[in-house]
Amino acid sequence: MTVTLIIVALAILLAFYVISIYNRLVKLRTTVSEAWSGIDVQLKKRYDLIPNLLETVKGYATHERETLDSVTQARTAAQSAQGVAEQQAAENNLNRSLMGLFAVAERYPDLKSNTNFLQMQKDLASIEQDIERSRRYYNGSVRDQNILIDSFPSNLVANNFGFQKSAFFELDSITERSVPKVSFK
Repeated sequence: MTVTLIIVALAILLAFYVISIYNRLVKLRTTVSEAWSGIDVQLKKRYDLIPNLLETVKGYATHERETLDSVTQARTAAQSAQGVAEQQAAENNLNRSLMGLFAVAERYPDLKSNTNFLQMQKDLASIEQDIERSRRYYNGSVRDQNILIDSFPSNLVANNFGFQKSAFFELDSITERSVPKVSFK
């Protein structure tokens, strides 16, 4: 009788432990989704600012059509990117295009001193900082989830219930890890 009670008690404890791990995995998966949503919101803010920035530059830099088209194409590609890896590649391309746009702006003193352009630069710098904070939060959530998925014994529960590791959202090169310079003083 006591052996049976011990076995039943151990089975109940094991069941509660498995349920606890499962719930932690669900919580972390939800946290990762919520963190990605935060990145998505910040990226949308940036995408909404870019057309206004392009219109301001067009007024001064009419001979820079290729650069302006490059930014427009990169923005469109970034908006339609699906998944972390595709979004990461599209954002890298958009950052390069924006850097090229600001390099063009250097050649136009009137543009560099335009109040609208200066305000948009400040707004973009602020959004870039928000994106960086959102990226850090997302990557921290992914790290926590991936550790739990890889750790024993939680990996047994994760594998049995089909939990998958999430990808980090990172920039590829060291030079692109910094916020694009948007100050023309």
